[in-house]
Amino acid sequence: MESFNQIKSYAAENNVNLDKLSNELIGWKNGLIIYRFALEEINTKLKILNEEFQFIHNHNPIEHIKSRIKDPKGIMLKLQRKGLEINIDNAKKHIHDIAGVRITCSFVSNIYDIYHMLKGQSDIKIIKVKDYIKNPKPNGYKSLHLIIKIPVFLSNGVEEVSVEVQIRTIAMDFWASLEHKIYYKFDDGVPEHLLVELKEAADAAHELDLKMKRIKDRVDIYQTVGKDNPLI
Repeated sequence: MESFNQIKSYAAENNVNLDKLSNELIGWKNGLIIYRFALEEINTKLKILNEEFQFIHNHNPIEHIKSRIKDPKGIMLKLQRKGLEINIDNAKKHIHDIAGVRITCSFVSNIYDIYHMLKGQSDIKIIKVKDYIKNPKPNGYKSLHLIIKIPVFLSNGVEEVSVEVQIRTIAMDFWASLEHKIYYKFDDGVPEHLLVELKEAADAAHELDLKMKRIKDRVDIYQTVGKDNPLI
């Protein structure tokens, strides 16, 4: 929940009654608790899949998992941009990234391993896939984006909840973090020379991913057949 001063400022700017807005935000917070439960469900699944993968392949595909839930004000603004009435029902129906999970992997191949493991879960529905690895954005951004639905079991029944899952390598995540910080600092547009350098950095991150995968493959061969193999 945002601080009282932030809420007060937002109410003044939008000519909204402060008490009414405060009550609405509290109502939204309570209505969105289902998304916290959904994140707990998907995080538990990912932990189990990661440990199973380690047991079978002697390698953890997941380096790090980060979860978040959009704040009510951000959801309201997104509904407003879509031209939709601002209420919790529209939020649940039309905003699919209220709950988000970012998974960081060591290698590009791990990204697709995780995707196929999630796809193989009988209680998870893959609603949408955007592959920005095979089809990067013009600025160089790469990641695999999924919209999934996961069941949350409540005392009065089961509710399917949308969660956005982003899967990327460490190199991709480092680049995306830097790009986000740069865009945040330049509200009026990032200078062209920085955009060029960002794209070059994205290409360099891609080359690093390829090189690290080649090294790993050679290490795997060494462990399997020994150092005298000509492929090493």
